[in-house]
Amino acid sequence: MAVPLYDSQPARRVPWVTYLLVAANVVVFLLTPMSNFATWYGEDRARECEAVRFSHEYGAVPKELTTGVQQPLPVDAVEECGPARFAKHPWTSAFTSMFLHSGALHLVGNLVALFVVGAGVEDRLGRLRYLLAYLLFGLVAVYGFAYTSAGSTVPLIGASGAIAGVMGAYAILNPRGRIVSYVPPVIVVRLPVWVVLGYWFVLQWLSLGDEESNVAYTAHIYGFAAGVVFALLARRAGPARRPVALSRG
Repeated sequence: MAVPLYDSQPARRVPWVTYLLVAANVVVFLLTPMSNFATWYGEDRARECEAVRFSHEYGAVPKELTTGVQQPLPVDAVEECGPARFAKHPWTSAFTSMFLHSGALHLVGNLVALFVVGAGVEDRLGRLRYLLAYLLFGLVAVYGFAYTSAGSTVPLIGASGAIAGVMGAYAILNPRGRIVSYVPPVIVVRLPVWVVLGYWFVLQWLSLGDEESNVAYTAHIYGFAAGVVFALLARRAGPARRPVALSRG
């Protein structure tokens, strides 16, 4: 499996929004009970219970999003951790869930992907439009997953839906680009963007039937599709053009 490392095509300007999104995800993770840094949540079982409560409070629960009604904690969680009282507006969790991660590996995997493709998309869309598109991709992924699994009360967390949208947009805006990737055990190679992202999308599609996985492949597909459609519309409205030369003065 190829692991993307970086985009071989340099951006024209510093991708501040991508850096900001990476930083925001890291800071939020360090402040949640899913991080070992946040020692104020306690240790061992106490921390695990806080993580369960936190995920249900700020994660996107499909049944809450489709009904607009906050759901109680699962019975097994109440039996093990006790009741948790919090007031929640379900629609806000569609946003907060984008900045939560279950662990360090989950966080790093998402941010590596964002770092690889985010700069190129930000460079072509512009900072504000890129930021709004990122949030839009995340919302499409969250609500798409919610309506596909409307009866589920398992919270959805992670930035992968939004990042999948950025990947889809990158595939359209940089169709001839190449991504430097690591192919185990020791090979580093420049691969066409359609190979890397096409392989990733097919893998998500083929994994839909994996009932033992805790990965929301459906959200990835919705996010990626949203990114493709958005980029097609953006390119049709006015494709970004690289200047022939940059002036110093």
